[in-house]
Amino acid sequence: MKPPRLAAGAALSLLLLNASGEQYYQTKTPYQPQQASASYEAPPQGYRAVYTQLLARHGSRGLSSMKTDLALYKLWQLAEKEKALTPLGAQLGDDLLQMMKANALLGYGVAGITNPGYGNETMQGVTEHKQLAERMVRRLPQLFTDAATAQRRILLVTSGKDRAVDSGEYFAGSLVAQQPKLQALIVRPPSLAPRAETNHDSRPAGTDRFLLYFHKLNAKQDAVADSGDPLYATWQASQEYQAWIRSDELRARETAILAQPQVAAAARSVLERLFTPAFVAGLDQGRYSAANTGTYSYTSADKQFTNKLTGGGDTEIKSAIDAAQALYDLYSAAADMKAELKADFTRYMPAPQAAVFAATEDAIAFYTKGPGISENNGVNYRMAQTLLDDFFGEVDAIAKGNLSHAAKLRFSHAEIVIPMAAILGLPGMSEPLPRAATYSYDNSDWRGEAVAPMAANIQWDVYVNDEGRTLVRMLYNEKEADFKRACDQAKLTPASHFYDYARLRACYFPN
Repeated sequence: MKPPRLAAGAALSLLLLNASGEQYYQTKTPYQPQQASASYEAPPQGYRAVYTQLLARHGSRGLSSMKTDLALYKLWQLAEKEKALTPLGAQLGDDLLQMMKANALLGYGVAGITNPGYGNETMQGVTEHKQLAERMVRRLPQLFTDAATAQRRILLVTSGKDRAVDSGEYFAGSLVAQQPKLQALIVRPPSLAPRAETNHDSRPAGTDRFLLYFHKLNAKQDAVADSGDPLYATWQASQEYQAWIRSDELRARETAILAQPQVAAAARSVLERLFTPAFVAGLDQGRYSAANTGTYSYTSADKQFTNKLTGGGDTEIKSAIDAAQALYDLYSAAADMKAELKADFTRYMPAPQAAVFAATEDAIAFYTKGPGISENNGVNYRMAQTLLDDFFGEVDAIAKGNLSHAAKLRFSHAEIVIPMAAILGLPGMSEPLPRAATYSYDNSDWRGEAVAPMAANIQWDVYVNDEGRTLVRMLYNEKEADFKRACDQAKLTPASHFYDYARLRACYFPN
């Protein structure tokens, strides 16, 4: 398989990662800013920064739940019983136990983590958001100084999921650490809600599912029955997306991606370093299988916290590809757990095979989260329209002279950042493929590590001059980025990253 053809803006950092041997983590790639701020284009003379807004994925995290780690450990136990382990494979068991324990206790003793365990941010993730906030203030020092003086609000909103909430709080705390006067300016706005809804107990201030968790809107909590409700289109788009995720067509496409010969070859290559060839063959022949079953209890070093977990049995390993994919999942998760995990999973996943599984993961993500199939008419990203409207609505207020907000900070998930990049039409991140084609690195520039690494972020800085003209500059993972190509006429100059807002808005909303 050819090495990944990198999307614009990601090449330098990923080449550095590859040179150090840390590679092919895709959407679990640890965050790195993609451009040094010193090289940013200077704003035109006479313009000053008056506002900024952010959409960010949560920071680096552990495993979301006890699934692939436990299933793979069960398979390892079976191989041990069958005396089918190689010397390297014999070492895997302890490392899997380390992985399970680290995730079960993840966040314990860390200030700001209220529910330790699977799914939490790691210390790496905490640092990613603290440093992201530090760089925002360094980039826009006068904006935040002026905000404190003029008592302009900073809006903070999250998806409501722990790791997104925690990311927002760490980010806000970092802002305040740099400028303590900002503390009183941080407000958590009310959530969008169906207008017929009378009880908003499930929508605490500062959380918003319609903006930041739109891929999982459900009938019990979010149903919008009134077609005249402004949120009806988002609700409908979410249901259509979830139907696509459950569709036979998507399952068949995923099966075809995994059936490619290079995937089976990579799986055998990885597994035969750990298990005997006979055991690997038996796995593919249905003689061996494993699932995430069993109960495990983990207690912190100070004995003050215990987490007892039971596997759901819903993650099964029934083939060599299943096992190798599970191992790849742990390999990439370990990249985000440097402070919590001593085990070195890179030794189990050589770079050539990691590249194959990275490409496979990108292909599946392209159809489940990314731009997807042209004939599906944007089913993967239509649900992001309310979020797009929110971005433009914030700048509309600034353009009209309403400076009550200095910033809006949103914290969410890859499933939100990826559709936002697509609905914005960003080059390399938004181009679907026809149904007749199958995603590959040869026919698409879409890459998970460029679109949605951990702490992925989209930032819009807004500038005005004394005449009231408004400009917008976008950063994607802190690299100056272009809006969709159809809006190039809104640029101040062909090479500029500053866009005239009135023309930019007309490009996205022509009517």
